[in-house]
Amino acid sequence: MAALDTIAPPRARTFFGQPPALGFLAFTEAWERFSYYGMTSLLVLYMSQALFMPGHVGHIAGFAAFRAGLEAVFGKMSTLALASQTYGLYTGFVYLTPVLGGLIADRLIGRRNAVVAGAVLMSGGHIAMAFDQSFLIALFLLITGCGLLKGNISTQVGQLYAEDDAAGRTRGFSIFSMAINVGAVAGPLTCGLLAQLYGWHVGFGLAGALMLIALATYLAGYRYLTESARGAAVREPAAPLDARQKRAIAALLVVMAITIPHSIAFYQNTNIGLIWINAHVDLMAGHFRMPTAWFGGAMDSFISIACVPFLFALWRFQGRHGGEPGEIAKIGIGAALAAIANLVLAVSAALFDPVSPLVPAAYEIILGVAFIWQWPTLLALVSRVAPQRLKSTLMGVAFLTLFVSNTIIGRIGALYEHMSPAQFWTMNAGIAASGAVLAFLLRKPLGRLFAEDGK
Repeated sequence: MAALDTIAPPRARTFFGQPPALGFLAFTEAWERFSYYGMTSLLVLYMSQALFMPGHVGHIAGFAAFRAGLEAVFGKMSTLALASQTYGLYTGFVYLTPVLGGLIADRLIGRRNAVVAGAVLMSGGHIAMAFDQSFLIALFLLITGCGLLKGNISTQVGQLYAEDDAAGRTRGFSIFSMAINVGAVAGPLTCGLLAQLYGWHVGFGLAGALMLIALATYLAGYRYLTESARGAAVREPAAPLDARQKRAIAALLVVMAITIPHSIAFYQNTNIGLIWINAHVDLMAGHFRMPTAWFGGAMDSFISIACVPFLFALWRFQGRHGGEPGEIAKIGIGAALAAIANLVLAVSAALFDPVSPLVPAAYEIILGVAFIWQWPTLLALVSRVAPQRLKSTLMGVAFLTLFVSNTIIGRIGALYEHMSPAQFWTMNAGIAASGAVLAFLLRKPLGRLFAEDGK
């Protein structure tokens, strides 16, 4: 009996040293991103090479009215311009609807129910992508479903940590972003290969099946979610925001705006980046032609995964020696790296045709490092600084920056036909560089406002 008294209580189970619920949230997001990026890596190629071509475009329900609406705003559009603008609007609205999803979760149904509803809608949308006729319906389901899922699952990650645990929260979001990138690597590789071997709709069908796995994963993790992680709507009376909180929110909005140029340069890789690679890069490896979709974010996502432990080690080393960059400086570093990545394409496009596949590989690698410096840092900052009752809403606003970015991407992509590739990629490098300059100019005043917030 004495020996039994000395037995230590079992240690709490963790996920890589983090709360167990993070594992289910991360794997849900990995499967969801697998399906999303798999589909997205095919989208602009599918539209420009097949769906919007004569003999196919007439099959799409409601497309004549959709095209007429776009051309009423942007003027007569070529097939490539139409594909680019449709891609930009789709990816833009994917990141607009999380604002509404956050409001619905905060005020009506709670975050857990919102995530489940979003996963169901997205599953239906991916399945609808397997048919020409339901193309616009598919995009609508994916947009609305992502709006309910995306911001709310990110908010759940932040609520696994104490308010004063900034370091833990940043590492939690980095692990969560690593899961995103696992899906972003696997999706284009598998969906792209299946589309090349068996046709577009087989690739889209796989994306639908994977979204159903994401839903099942989230449901399996219910018991690990605490009440706060479930994100039930706030019940207590809402106190007015004080002056300090208002200043913190204003500073967050400025930081979000600063990230837009980086996102414009970054996300062009799955739009005109794929068009350029398909036309100007030597994709033959012996007798096998590498699918263009393999370059649709898979490489940059793999690098984002691989560099996480090295960045953790770097930041810990810098922190011990008093030199870790602040959050705004990290965002600026990400934008500078995105500028360098686009310059790599600009120089190569000016010097070579066809271009070695090592060039877009280097482009994607640098973008991957840029992503991990910028996006997890922004999410962690919002989660740390936002007032409790507005966390989901402001997390949705963070995704709103990607709505602005992707909508602009679609319009910028239409310029590709009127510029040389070198000019096009130089323009994108300049856009990213402007974000880096703004971040470094404003890092001190913004940093003071966040320090004033006392968190």
